Amino acid sequence: MFIGIIEPMERRFLPIGIQDFEKLRKGNYVYVDKTSYVYELAQLSTPYFLSRPRRFGKSLLLSTFEAYFRGKKDLFKGLAIEQLEKDWAEYPVIKISFGANSYENNERLKSRFETILTQNENQFNIERKSDDPAERLNNIIHSAYEKTGNQVVILIDEYDKPILDALYTEYEELNRQEFRSFYSPLKDCDEYIRFLFITGITKISHVNIFSGLNQLDDISLEKAYATLCGISESELEQYFEPEIKALAQEQEMTVEETKKKLARMYDGYHFTHNAEGVYNPFCLLKCFKQKDFGSYWFESGTPSMLVKTLQNQPIELTNLVNGRLVTEDQFKNYDPDSNNMLPVIYQSGYLTIKDFEKESRLYKLDFPNKEIEGGFLSVVLQKFVTVPYDDIGLEINNLRIALRNKNIDLSLSIIKSAIADLPTIVKKEMCENYYESVTHLMFRMTGYRVVSELQNVCGRSDVVVMTKDSVFIFELKMDKGGDFDIVAEKALQQIDENGYAGRFAVSGKKMYKTAIVFSSEGKGMIGWKTHLA
Repeated sequence: MFIGIIEPMERRFLPIGIQDFEKLRKGNYVYVDKTSYVYELAQLSTPYFLSRPRRFGKSLLLSTFEAYFRGKKDLFKGLAIEQLEKDWAEYPVIKISFGANSYENNERLKSRFETILTQNENQFNIERKSDDPAERLNNIIHSAYEKTGNQVVILIDEYDKPILDALYTEYEELNRQEFRSFYSPLKDCDEYIRFLFITGITKISHVNIFSGLNQLDDISLEKAYATLCGISESELEQYFEPEIKALAQEQEMTVEETKKKLARMYDGYHFTHNAEGVYNPFCLLKCFKQKDFGSYWFESGTPSMLVKTLQNQPIELTNLVNGRLVTEDQFKNYDPDSNNMLPVIYQSGYLTIKDFEKESRLYKLDFPNKEIEGGFLSVVLQKFVTVPYDDIGLEINNLRIALRNKNIDLSLSIIKSAIADLPTIVKKEMCENYYESVTHLMFRMTGYRVVSELQNVCGRSDVVVMTKDSVFIFELKMDKGGDFDIVAEKALQQIDENGYAGRFAVSGKKMYKTAIVFSSEGKGMIGWKTHLA
């Protein structure tokens, strides 16, 4: 297996943004050897589908398949596949990628079809016989087979980008309709196809590529391929020891401390239960290059899809920020006819599998690591609070200090000013969910341990915040036209009657119970009352 060993005077190059396998291998870039997977998958003619978040190496994986099926044996010298493959062969490869463009309208998708099909026609010197994309694809598959005498290999990258780019617009359905037709030849041409591999962020229902290919093998949640993309803990130590040491030196940390912080920041992605977690490769490599623990995933692109989803499905906010238990069907496939956007949020990388209840077969989804948690909460707050963008960090820092100093009045004053009015994107009937979610978000961004809906034998407390020496128990209530004092006293009484403070008694920390009352008319926080627990 190739481990990137080089001569002492030779410089190591990190493959940041390198998606071409041949360029990577010829350019002396560090390569994490995934070729044993490539060999294993290539042995069958089964069509495969793999969903992974952006910046996870899907395009590089397809480029590796391309080099393998083109018979470029020299590129694989020293890699695992060199010992596995004894009979190298060359096949015609058809490449289809939608990663290069943005597809907010239908014309851009049609233009991309034209570019992709023309490139493949030119590659095999095929005469264009139609203007219909599906007929042209069908002709390319047949002609490539006839010209070479070999079945074709088809590699489709980011197949779903034109649909996700057009979410919540009239073009979402138009783009799906285009795809239904475009991919139709794949089933009819099965006898001419040696290998088909499709990547994307999410598996979208009502696209012919899935309904037409009855034998499509979705390996996205299979344990055997959990580390097919990304960098595992063992791979991190095997391939990047020099970078870890250099980062540790720059940050004035020990190597072990550095590894632990790398894990907190960039590890934690689990693509099935009971499988090794993986690091986001882009963020890990950027960290090594910069020698700094930055938030590189969110910096690499504006998560417009996330913002659009939350604007259209604000009711999901509480579940997204505090983990949730779901069935596999609830997060595996995106159905455009459903209001469930969890598959898009999960498969985009904002949430990952953190636990699995075998008996009930329920998965717990939560943030994979600190980088995603911090970036997600920042994006959400910018859209859902009235605090100006430039002041959010300052206000969160002030909130952190106020909690540390046990100044509950100042803490809640900061939150009150941030949610003075209900945002226009949140409907009035959703305001209770909105207030609880944003209150939780602001507390969570302080870095203190925060839990919403903490289960107790007698009930569930709304929000609990734990600092080094204090526990704050908050009960959130809507006024619903009632008197503030009466509503607040009932909330404090509920904390006592349900024994919310009991589970923290042994901690020795000072405990505070606080009732927070919000306007049911969307006018923000009315007030609060605090007592020692």
